[in-house]
Amino acid sequence: MKLEVDIDNIEEAEQLAWELGALISGGTVMLLKGNLGAGKTTFTQFVGSALGVRRRMSSPTFNIIKSYNAENFVVHHMDCYRLENSDEDLGFDEYFNEQDVSIIEWPGFIEEFLPDEYMSVTIEKTAGDGRLFTFESNGRKYDSVLEALQNDIPSN
Repeated sequence: MKLEVDIDNIEEAEQLAWELGALISGGTVMLLKGNLGAGKTTFTQFVGSALGVRRRMSSPTFNIIKSYNAENFVVHHMDCYRLENSDEDLGFDEYFNEQDVSIIEWPGFIEEFLPDEYMSVTIEKTAGDGRLFTFESNGRKYDSVLEALQNDIPSN
């Protein structure tokens, strides 16, 4: 399934993240795609807040992976940008499990390590502070999440 959501400002991006966060459960793998400055880390922070992360989530660019305790699980935030042209396995399969949530920026650099099922979110800048979010599901679980999200968000 594919769902496009056009937002006009950061407040609407936060609202979208909270709607999505309410639908996420343990075992969720979310791939975030978009150019530098598109808002991947900001969206991750909003989703983290919705999931109950109390600490400020910062970009793990130099660490690659940062983990945060949420209300019901651990949220792993990965920024794989620095892994371009690398085939190093940092034990990714340990993070892709049924208990935790993994949010991965620049997933193209670790494609061979990704699980078979995931949700992809592409963020593109539009006019002003606007963004176009394109959600794509890869697996039945994510079809259900996107169907519910589509029903929960106000139509444009």
